[in-house]
Amino acid sequence: MSVKMTSNQPYLVRAIYDWICDNGLTVHLLVNTNHAGVEVPIEFAEDGQIVLNITPSAVQNFHMDLSWISFSARFRGISREVLVPIDAVMAIFAKENGQGMAFDAQPAPETPPPSPPSSVKPAKKSSRPSLKVVK
Repeated sequence: MSVKMTSNQPYLVRAIYDWICDNGLTVHLLVNTNHAGVEVPIEFAEDGQIVLNITPSAVQNFHMDLSWISFSARFRGISREVLVPIDAVMAIFAKENGQGMAFDAQPAPETPPPSPPSSVKPAKKSSRPSLKVVK
């Protein structure tokens, strides 16, 4: 009897992420920007791909589950929200030594990916930066 199992990719991405963080290295994610549901600053993509630094100190509101990776990060000083379906992850690796894991290209889903996590809030749009004194 054959049992259809879910993809192991989300579990492997999480495990490699934890392993790289535990070793104090910089976690980078290679993402297919042409995949349905990907929301990244497209102006930083090249040839349908973007490399994202997802090290805890580089991102805020980081969330990873079996379907999505979401966070906010600064790109040239501007805070942006990023949404990446797990199937769009092409590789996860350490910047310093390249160790990690690459994944086979996933075909575009026939149905739209599930909704992103509800914890993701749209970035506030401001016409100019502001500073706040904290005492």
